[in-house]
Order: sequence, then structure tokens, then C-alpha cells
Amino acid sequence: MLPTVARVLDLDVMRRGLPQVVAGAEHLERPVRWVHVSELPDVAGVLQGGELVLSTGIALPEDREGLARYVRELAEVGVAGLVIEFGRRYFDSLPRALVHAAEQRGLPLIVLRRELRFVAVTEAVHALVVNAQLEQLRTSEAVHQIFNELATEGAEPAEVVRQVAQLAGAPVVLENLAHQVLAHDPAGRPEAELLEGWERRSRGVRPPGRTGHDPRSGWLVTTVGARGQDWGRLVLVDEPGPLPEGVPHRHTMMLERGAATLALNRLVVRDRESLERQTHRTLLSGILTHALTVSEVTLRAQALGVPLESRRLVGVVLRRRQGPIPAALEAQARLRDFTELAATAIRTARLSALVGAFDDEGVGLLIALGSQADEHAALEAFAAALRKLLAEAARDPAVSGPQPVIAVGSSVGSVRDARRTLLEATQVADAAMHDAPGGRAAAYYRLPDVRLRGLLHLLRDDERLQTYVERELGPLLAYDAEHGGQLVRMLRIYLEQGRNKSAAADAAHLSRPSFYDRLHKVERILGVDLDQVESCLSLHVALLALDAVRR
Repeated sequence: MLPTVARVLDLDVMRRGLPQVVAGAEHLERPVRWVHVSELPDVAGVLQGGELVLSTGIALPEDREGLARYVRELAEVGVAGLVIEFGRRYFDSLPRALVHAAEQRGLPLIVLRRELRFVAVTEAVHALVVNAQLEQLRTSEAVHQIFNELATEGAEPAEVVRQVAQLAGAPVVLENLAHQVLAHDPAGRPEAELLEGWERRSRGVRPPGRTGHDPRSGWLVTTVGARGQDWGRLVLVDEPGPLPEGVPHRHTMMLERGAATLALNRLVVRDRESLERQTHRTLLSGILTHALTVSEVTLRAQALGVPLESRRLVGVVLRRRQGPIPAALEAQARLRDFTELAATAIRTARLSALVGAFDDEGVGLLIALGSQADEHAALEAFAAALRKLLAEAARDPAVSGPQPVIAVGSSVGSVRDARRTLLEATQVADAAMHDAPGGRAAAYYRLPDVRLRGLLHLLRDDERLQTYVERELGPLLAYDAEHGGQLVRMLRIYLEQGRNKSAAADAAHLSRPSFYDRLHKVERILGVDLDQVESCLSLHVALLALDAVRR
């Protein structure tokens, strides 16, 4: 950083001249770009701004108008300050007209009460200037290297924001154009203090240009975007207060490099999910894994424009019914598009929700309803909006396919219980996936809807259920494994056909004698009578439980 007028006056070589500020004392933080020694009354014509002018005043005009003109021209060109040495023209004081003009123009005016060698002053100040310029170059090179590596590695937005905050030593926030927080780093400060009322505070900060400083808030803001499409702002939250006149914010270059890295990485990964969806997914994951506390989830969701506090929360999981298995990249693109469709359906239904990819196969939502909202009507509106969007996209291979399962958990009254409704929705979705594909396409399932299959799915990790399966079907499974048989399949067909042996034989594409023979073999291996209703019921439940355990 360039030395200021105040810093120059504090140098040993200057203090030997007994400097005294007689005007413009409030502008001593102006940066000094160079030192210029001149006695010319029209010296402004050869200056570029930022110079500290040293003079004995020997050739200055004597009249009031001439002195005012001299000061005005220096101020208009943007000099940092004017230093006049006593002993040649002036001895105890400067002309009042000169002091008054400097005060009116805000030009720092300093007198030296003891004679100095001006060359010593220029050498000392120029050494500071050159060192500052070298330091700026080193800093610029270091910042350039850091953000080049982040761009090359395709760093996530959160990592870029973290790096900017670390370099600046101040909180940094990445927001979208709706002033919702996409990523942030509080730089060691309280997160609640940073994010509380963010949207309201951010809307009030509109500095001019693509990069600007707002003295009222202290924020340094730069626009994020590329190719003429802006999509966010990167904000460095600094202390309130104006900058020294003519001095850019010290972190301007670094913030702009961070914004450029974010814009570049978004172009590179534009086929991946949007930043909004990434942020929503991170919150949903934090709820499920306990990686985030209740207060962190509440605060971050509020900053995203999804208030969760004092709301009824409903977990929803969407899963696509199984079709042809696509390649990995195609599957990722389909899931991304499916997630965006779900977010669009939420907006269409005028609901508020966190929406993000839940895993490799489905989408998770945490819908926040007002205390007076009709839960069933809200879910029906969402399902209808999703159906309509899927119908409109039916010709697009990226999103077309079987209608999805919409599984809903029980509503809860606090963020602390949000995990429970999401887990229940996940379990309902897994169970509903194995119902008849055409049963309730695009309608939503709840736990009572999945009935016995749902109950068995919820109990699939219970050792008692696994023991029951082994006790009922273990010998038959072992026989099939040893002999490569299909007796379990024959039993399943028989039970699914309502114990109608003729219909079961046709379904198995076997003659009746062959099919009957296989059923007798099942009876011998399991030691049961398939003509008894209770035995068949137990075996049917065991087969459903086997499906749940295996899946």
C-alpha cells in the first residue's frame, strides 16, 4: 500500500523539519504516489495526481487571486499535499489567502519550520513508494497463483469463498441475484451475526459499477458473471467507514479475482447442478447426518429464502421408477434435470422448500408450511405441478420416463425433528418403489399407503425379521443355491396367483404335472402343507420380507 501524507510526515527525515499541518488536516490519509519539488506557480500542468509537492514558496503569486488559483489547480489535478519550507519566502506564517484556499479545497498544507534537504525527503519517500509497489506486485502474483490453482482444480464455490475470506481476514458471502446466500465464510466471527437478516441488509447495498465499496455498511461488492450473464454478487463484509480519498479498497483486486474464478468454474461445470441446488443439498445432507446444528440449519435456510422456524416441516422424497440403466454421466444429467423440475414445481405451487439431490437416484425436499396451510392441498398442488412439468418435458430424453414415486413423511413442528420426516419419506419411497408401477403414478405415498410392504421395508434391518425369513425359507434358498433350481420362484408364482395351481402353472410356462411336482418338492424341503392357508400366509410374508431385506 502506498504511503499516506501522514506516514510521510512521520518519517525521521521529515520530522527534522518540524512539520506543522495548517490546512486540510482531515485529508492526511491520501496516498503519496511520488514527491515533486518545484517552485513554479503553474506546476499543476506537469503533474498527474498523487504527488506530494515540496516548495520554498519563493515564486508563488503575491495576490489573493493568484494564490487561490495555485491551490485550485493543484487540487484539481489531485495532488496528495503541499509542503512549504520557511526561510526563503515565508518565515513565521503563510498568507491567509493560501491557507484559506487550501482549507476550502481540502488540500493538506504543511509548513516546515526548519530547513531540510529536499533530496533526502524524496529519497526516503520514493523508497517507501517503490517498496509498496513491489509488495503490491508480490501480493498480486500470490493472489494470481492461488486463484489460478482454484480455477484449474475446479474448486467448489465454498472453497473459493473460504480462500477469499482467509486472504482478506474478513467475512465473505456469495449470494445470487435474489440476495440469497449460496456460500459464506464468517472468518471466525459469529455466523448468526453475519447471516441475520441478510437479504434485507444486502438489498440496501448498491454500490456503483461492477465493483464498488459502500462506506455506510463497509461492504466491498463485486458482480459475479461471465459472457454478459450475471448471476450473483461476491461480498466482503468490512468495517463501516469511508475510504481515503482516491484510494481503492485494499482487497478490490483479490475480490475480483475470486469472482472471476467463480464465474469461470460455473462455465466449466455448467452441466452440473446449479449453485442453489448444491446449497440446498448441503443443508439436507447436514440435517440427515447431524453435520449441522439446528441453529445452523435454521440460519442458513433463512439466508437462502426458506424460513424453517415456526413452520410445519414435511419431508418429501422423489424417486424415478426403474427404467433402462443409463451411463453414469447421463444418469447425473437426468438427476440434475429432475431436481430442477422439482424446484420449479415447488415454485409453481407457491411453496417454500429446500430441494436437492438426495442420493444417486432421488430428490429430497423439506417443505415448510405455514401454521394455517392445508398440508394435503399443498402436496396435491406440488404433485399436480410436477405432473404437468413432466408431461411438458415428455419429449426430452433427459427427463422423460416413468412417472416418479412421491413419498411423504409425517409433518413435524420444528427443525430439530426435520431428520425424522426426511427419513420416513425415504423409507416410504423405498417401499413404494416396489409397488405395481402403474398403481399410483405421480400421486404421493404416505406410510399407511405402502401397507405390508412398507412395514417389512421399515423392519428390513431388524434381526428378528431376518431370522424369520431364514426360518421360513432358508432350506428352500439353500436348495436352489446348491442345485441351481427355481423352487423359490415357483412358490412365489403359486402364492401370487392366489394358490390357483392351474393359473400358476400357466404363469410359470410349465405343464401342470411339472408344476405340481415342483410344489410337492417345495413341501418336502420346507416341511409344510401348501393347502393350509396359514402356512401359505407365513410363506408369502417371508417372501415379501426377503424382497425387503435384499433391496
